[in-house]
Amino acid sequence: MPIRLTTPTRTVLLTLLEDPSRAHYGLEICEKTGLFSGTVYPVLARLEKYGWLESAWETIQEPDDGGAGLARPRRHYYRFTATGAAEARAELARRAQRGCGPWYVPEGGT
Repeated sequence: MPIRLTTPTRTVLLTLLEDPSRAHYGLEICEKTGLFSGTVYPVLARLEKYGWLESAWETIQEPDDGGAGLARPRRHYYRFTATGAAEARAELARRAQRGCGPWYVPEGGT
């Protein structure tokens, strides 16, 4: 299946590649990229479909004191699969060599 690397997709990938071993949540990615959630979440879903990302919902422990619990919705975290960061980095580099940008590919760990 051909990989669709739009400008927003490249922006999201470059943001995730800044710290490829860490899980990132959706709103955090929106804030870092300056992209709206209606752009970021379809990109994340597409990258997960390619097998570059995996996702999981945050687990929230109920408070022992019977309190109200967490005052925000659970976060959906995204992280690179075992090979995802290397594949993303290689595809970004291939596109850069062909003049398709981006011009900077992070060299961070996998």
